[in-house]
Amino acid sequence: MIKEALAKLNIAELNQMQHAALNADVSRDMVLLSPTGSGKTLGFLLPVLKTLDPAVADVQVLIMVPSRELALQIEQVFKTMGTGFKINCCYGGHDTKVERNNLSQPPAILVGTPGRIAYHIKRSNFKTDAIKTLVLDEFDKALEFGFENDMSYIIRNLVGLQRRILTSATQMDNIPAFAGVKAPVELNFLKRDTSASALQLKAVITEPDEKLETLFKLICTIGSKVTLVFCNHRDAVDRISELLWDMRVIHDVFHGGMEQEDREKALIKFRNGSSRLLITTDLASRGLDIPEIEYIIHYQVPHNKEAFTHRNGRTARMHAKGTAYLLLTPDERPDFLEAKYELETLPERTKLPEPTPWATLYIAAGKKDKVNKVDIVGLLLQKGKLNKDELGLIEVLDYSSYAAVNRKLIAATVDLIKNEKIKNKKVKIDISR
Repeated sequence: MIKEALAKLNIAELNQMQHAALNADVSRDMVLLSPTGSGKTLGFLLPVLKTLDPAVADVQVLIMVPSRELALQIEQVFKTMGTGFKINCCYGGHDTKVERNNLSQPPAILVGTPGRIAYHIKRSNFKTDAIKTLVLDEFDKALEFGFENDMSYIIRNLVGLQRRILTSATQMDNIPAFAGVKAPVELNFLKRDTSASALQLKAVITEPDEKLETLFKLICTIGSKVTLVFCNHRDAVDRISELLWDMRVIHDVFHGGMEQEDREKALIKFRNGSSRLLITTDLASRGLDIPEIEYIIHYQVPHNKEAFTHRNGRTARMHAKGTAYLLLTPDERPDFLEAKYELETLPERTKLPEPTPWATLYIAAGKKDKVNKVDIVGLLLQKGKLNKDELGLIEVLDYSSYAAVNRKLIAATVDLIKNEKIKNKKVKIDISR
C-alpha cells in the first residue's frame, strides 16, 4: 500500500527523514524533529497508514495541528494517497453541523485543531475508544498558540492510546508531561539541514517614518518574483495592503483575523500564480502548502531567533537559493542576528511589478456538489473556448472551486460561461477578487 500511495503522490523516493520515520519501532513513541519544508507530513502519515485496520469502524488515528490550513493540507495529502481509508477534518470557523454529519460515519483518521476536536469530544460526536495513535503535528507551534488546555483535555480522553508521534521544526528540550510521551525514538534532522547556506541575507536601512515607502520601493525593486512580506501584527499587514492597492500592486494578505474562506482563497491565488506577493504574519511561516519562495522581507523584525529561522525557512529550501531582506531602522540591531548581512541601497526610481500572467476564476460549487476537476476543465475548454495552455491550476474545495485562467482572457471567459450549468445546476461564476 505504501508504494501505491507514493505513486499517486508522484514521489519516486522518500528522503532520509521519511525513511527513518517509516522504519522506526512502532511499539515506541516517536519525536520527529525536522525543518520546515522537509516533508514531515509524509513522515508521520506513512507510519500511520501501516497501522490502520479496515475492520475497525471508529476513529483509529487522531492528528492535532495548530492551524486550519495545516489540517486541510494533511487531509488533502492523505486523500491523494488513495488508500481507501476515510479522513475527515475539523477546525474553527467552519460549520459544526457539517462536521457532525461527517463524524456520524467515523473516519479512520481525524485531523483537526485542538479547540474543535475538544468541542466534538465534549459532545460525544465521535468515540475515542479505538484511537490507538495520536499525532501532535507542529507541537511547539500548538503550545505557542495556547492550545495546552485543549490538548491536555483531549489526551486524557484517549484511554486506548498505544503510540504518540510528536513533530516539531524546532528543538524541544522539555516535552510537557500532559503529552504523555515516554522513552521516545527521537529522529533529529534539524542539524542536518544545509539550506541556510543557500540563503543570502540583506538589510535595508530606513527611518521609521519612511518604512512603508521603503518597503514599496523594495517590492518594486524585486519585481514579479514570488515574495513573502512578514509582519509581527495584523494591523501592519492591513496597512501595507492598503498602500499596495492604492499603488495598483497585485497581492494578497493572510493572517489569523481573516475569515477562513478568505484565508483559503489567498493561499489558492498564491499557489496558482495569480499573486506572487503575500503580506502575512508569522501564521504563514510554517506548515502551509505554498510554493517555493524566492524572497522573504522582514518588514518588522521578529521577536526571537526561532521566528526568524522559520520565516527564512520559507526560502532556500531543499538546496534552492533564496534571499531574505531585513528592513532596519538606523539603531536597530537584533540580538539574535548572528549571521552577516549585506547592506543594500535601493534605487531612487523604480517601476511597478508586472501583473502576473494568471487570474483566478471562482465557481460556487465543489466536492459536496459532486463537481470535480474534469467537470471544470470541460466547461472552460469547451464552453469557455480556452486552450489547454490558457488554463492553470484548479483546486476544488467542499463548496467552491478555483481555476487559474490567462489574465488577458478571464473577463471574456466569464462572459462565455456565466450562464452555463455544472452538473445540470446553474452556479455563480466570477473573477475572484
